[in-house]
Amino acid sequence: MNKRNQVLKLTLSAICLALCMVLPFLTGQIPQIGSMLCPMHIPVLLCGFICGPAWAAVVGAFAPFLRFALFGMPPLFPTGAAMCFELLTYGVVSGALYRLLPQKKSSIYAALIAAMLAGRVIWGAVSAVLLSSSGGTFTFAAFMAGAFINAIPGIVLHIVLIPVVVMALERALPWLKKV
Repeated sequence: MNKRNQVLKLTLSAICLALCMVLPFLTGQIPQIGSMLCPMHIPVLLCGFICGPAWAAVVGAFAPFLRFALFGMPPLFPTGAAMCFELLTYGVVSGALYRLLPQKKSSIYAALIAAMLAGRVIWGAVSAVLLSSSGGTFTFAAFMAGAFINAIPGIVLHIVLIPVVVMALERALPWLKKV
């Protein structure tokens, strides 16, 4: 990768990290479902599609810690720590699959859905380990509620929004695919 591409990916990743800090403030204004929209997931998934798995992994891993350091949310244990692994997984899977699959619209959806499923499984596994190490429990019902049932608004938003944004960016900035 040449120096120009590295600087471009660094810049786009920084923008995605900044969006991870800002979007929760915007969705937090929506009563009852603001946090259910999973606003930090959107920039990490987009970073995977745009910048690739390595850059998105860094953004995903550090976003919850940075947001906690700046704003005190999400709480680091167990939520923030589990989110770090979840978001890292989102970035790696979305970026890697999008590069491996044929460059079709359906590949965006396939990579997105696979990333969302993998990230939620990792979130559940890390949550179970963290809670059991502190004497707590993490049941299958808690996993289903946290990963899927309570996240339905976010899941729908991601499936509708992210492919549209990725396709729009690729159409408006054709050089982005070559980065």
